[in-house]
Amino acid sequence: MTGKTKSVDMISSNVSHSLLFFVIPMIIGNIFQQFYNMTDSAVVGYFVGETALASVGASAAITNIFIALANGAGMGCAVIISQYFGARRFSQMRSAVSTALITVFLLSLFLAAAGAGLNRWILYVARTPQSAFDGACDYMRIYFYGLPFLFMYNVLSSVFNSLGDSKTPLRLLIFSSLLNIFLDIFLVTRFGMGIKGVAYATLIAQGISAVMSFLILVKRLEAYDVPYVKFDKLLLKTMSAVAFPTMLQQSIISIGSFLVQAVINSFGTSVLAGYTAATRIHFICIVPVLALGNAVSTFTAQNIGAKKTERVPLGYMAALKIMLAACVIICVVLNLFSTEFISVFMGKGASTAAYATGTSYLRFMSFFYPLFGLKNITDGVLKGSGDMKVFTAANLINLSIRVSFSNIFASVIGACAVWYAMPVGWLVNFLISFARYKSGIWKTKKVI
Repeated sequence: MTGKTKSVDMISSNVSHSLLFFVIPMIIGNIFQQFYNMTDSAVVGYFVGETALASVGASAAITNIFIALANGAGMGCAVIISQYFGARRFSQMRSAVSTALITVFLLSLFLAAAGAGLNRWILYVARTPQSAFDGACDYMRIYFYGLPFLFMYNVLSSVFNSLGDSKTPLRLLIFSSLLNIFLDIFLVTRFGMGIKGVAYATLIAQGISAVMSFLILVKRLEAYDVPYVKFDKLLLKTMSAVAFPTMLQQSIISIGSFLVQAVINSFGTSVLAGYTAATRIHFICIVPVLALGNAVSTFTAQNIGAKKTERVPLGYMAALKIMLAACVIICVVLNLFSTEFISVFMGKGASTAAYATGTSYLRFMSFFYPLFGLKNITDGVLKGSGDMKVFTAANLINLSIRVSFSNIFASVIGACAVWYAMPVGWLVNFLISFARYKSGIWKTKKVI
C-alpha cells in the first residue's frame, strides 16, 4: 500500500501550473528561512549598535557556508529520492530517505565539532576587524552547537519537496521564523544578552523545527508500507555523486562571500556593517530565483524517473518566464526603497559610509538578478538529471572569477569590486551550463 500525500503532480499535470503551485510555498518558506539571519542582524544592529552588526556580518560569511552545505546536502539527496518517486519505486525511495538522514546527521556532528574548534582561527584568517572579533566568536560558537538541527531540518525539507510537498516545510518555517523573531527580541531587549541572545534564539528555533519535521516525516512515510533498507551503502554512493556537487553549487555564493570577506574587512567596520545589511536584503531578493532552480531540479528528476524527458524543456521555459517577472519587480522595488531597507539594520548612530555601501550594493545588483536566474534555472536541469561534471566545473569557474576579480580590483575601485565581480561569474557559469543544456546530453544521464 502506498497511500496518498499532499503533493503537486509534476509528471502529468500542466507544466506551468505545477511549477508555479510547487514553487510558491518554496519561495515563501525560503524567505522565512532568511528571516533567521536577517532578524539577528536587524535586532543587534538596531538595539546594540553598528559594531555588533559588524560582528554578526563577519561571522555570517562563515555560517552561510554551512547553511549552503545543509541546503545542498538536502537537495542533492532529493534528486535521487525524486527520481525514485517519479518511477514509483517506493522501496528504494524509503531506503534513500533513511540513508540520507543518517548520513547527513553524522556529517553535521563532524562539521559542528570542527567549526566550534576552529572558529577563532577562521575569523583571524578572514581578517575580521578587532572591534568585531570577540562578538563574532561568541555568535559562531553558539551557532555551531545548533548545526545538526540546521542540517537535519534542511534535508527533511528537501525530502518533503522531493515528494511534491512544499507546503509542510512552509508551515514549519513560518512557525520557526516567528519563534526566532520573538526570541531574538526577547533575549536581547529583556535579558540584555546581545549577540549571544540572537545566536541562542536561532539554535532553539531550529532545534524545535527539526524535531517537528522529523516526526511529521516519519508519520508521512508510513503511507508507503513497503520493505526497505535503513542504510544502503550503494545508495549512499549514488546520492553522494549528486549531493557533493550540489553542496558545492549551493555553497558558491557563500564560499565566494567568505573568500572575499577579507577584502570587505580591510575597509573597516562601517563598510562591513553596510555590506552586512545589504547582503541580508540580497539573500531575500535571490530567494525566488533559488527556489525556481530547486523546483526545476525536482521537476526534471521526477520526469526523468517517469521517462518523460520531453516535459523538461517545457518546465525550463515556464520557469524562465516566472523568474523574469519576479526579477523585474525586485529591480523596481530595490531602486525605489534601497535606503529604507538598509535603515532597518541601522541604529541612529550609523555612519554615512555604512549607508553608502549598502545602497550601492543593492542598486547595482538589482539589474543583474535575471542573469543569476538564467544560471540557476539552467543549473537546475543539469542537477535534476544527475549531469554533474559540467555543472560542477561551471560553478567552480564562477567562484574563481568572483574571488580573483574582487582581490585584483578592490585596491583600484574600492569595496564595490566585490559585488561587481558577481555578474561576471554568473555570466560565464550560465554560458557553460547552457551549452550543456542545449547539447541534450543530460537526457542520457541515469543515476537510478
